[in-house]
Amino acid sequence: MPVNTRFLAEVGIENPVILAPMGGGPSTPELVAAVSNAGGLGTLAAAYLTPEQIEAEVRRTRQLTNRPFGINLFSAGYEKKEHGDPSPMLRMLAEAHQALGIAAPVLPEHPANPFPDQFQAVIEAHPRVFSFTFGTLDRVAANELRAIGTLVFGTATTVREAQILENDVDAIIAQGSEAGAHRGTFADAFEDAMVPTLQLVREIKQATSCPVIASGGIMDGRDIAAALEAGAAAVQMGTAFLACPESGASAAYKQALLSAKQDTTVITRAYSGRPARGLRNEFIEKLEGKEEAILPYPLQNALTRPMRTAASKQGHAEFLSLWAGQGVTRIRPMPAGELVQTLVREMETQ
Repeated sequence: MPVNTRFLAEVGIENPVILAPMGGGPSTPELVAAVSNAGGLGTLAAAYLTPEQIEAEVRRTRQLTNRPFGINLFSAGYEKKEHGDPSPMLRMLAEAHQALGIAAPVLPEHPANPFPDQFQAVIEAHPRVFSFTFGTLDRVAANELRAIGTLVFGTATTVREAQILENDVDAIIAQGSEAGAHRGTFADAFEDAMVPTLQLVREIKQATSCPVIASGGIMDGRDIAAALEAGAAAVQMGTAFLACPESGASAAYKQALLSAKQDTTVITRAYSGRPARGLRNEFIEKLEGKEEAILPYPLQNALTRPMRTAASKQGHAEFLSLWAGQGVTRIRPMPAGELVQTLVREMETQ
């Protein structure tokens, strides 16, 4: 089985396992540090954090590990987009708010782009790796990161996106159609960017000179071995780590994942306005066939946040964004460090 030892050495890790950034709570410093301490690369999901929160989470992570880790941001997605009458969406949300016993929904102001201030916090943090999704990275920003010794990983869902990123990144994360949570598509139609992970890895490997990181549906050592055989230098895994005790996923979220006996994941814009893969639930079903009422990202994301926050506190999984990739039925609730060790053993026996 081919292992890209040169890439692993450059990143400073022993094992080709990268923790996917999982925003909104799951990616705690404890989870990040546990993966890094086990010889993989932990990644802090900082897209929803303020600069002060990024600084605090980096500080906490460094208290828990002296190993390399990464930080991830959304490099685009905050552009204002025209939207229709918001009242149908507000009416549908009002029913969910009533069921949760919270105040009626109110249309928020369009969220400001947090990236410039967040990026400065990343520069000050000096992580080993900076990864981004939803778009490209300004060349000046890429050079600024390289000047402080930080490697840059960009996310692509098609070969064309990989080619756009190639000159400004040190590795390309190939996000296959199986991946959980938000799709990173930025240059092609979403429908044309649903390429299976191993196929995407092979195509990007052939079309670019960058190391490729496989992401999507990877749950065990056999999956890792298959990705490496396809030409990946490493894999990025999110869903596999959601049920770990170090994960910040809510109890209701973890229970929904562990209860999944079959793959019920779907791609939906219901929660955020942007295509994302998660377990089908009541809120997703409520909006099926009514997609025209969904507001664009990030407005829909901000609008549904009070519902999701209340649902998390109340343990009501039917109103939670239960992001998960295909393969969720193979999730294992074990400590993150133990999971990394298990994955490596499984990989080495293939």
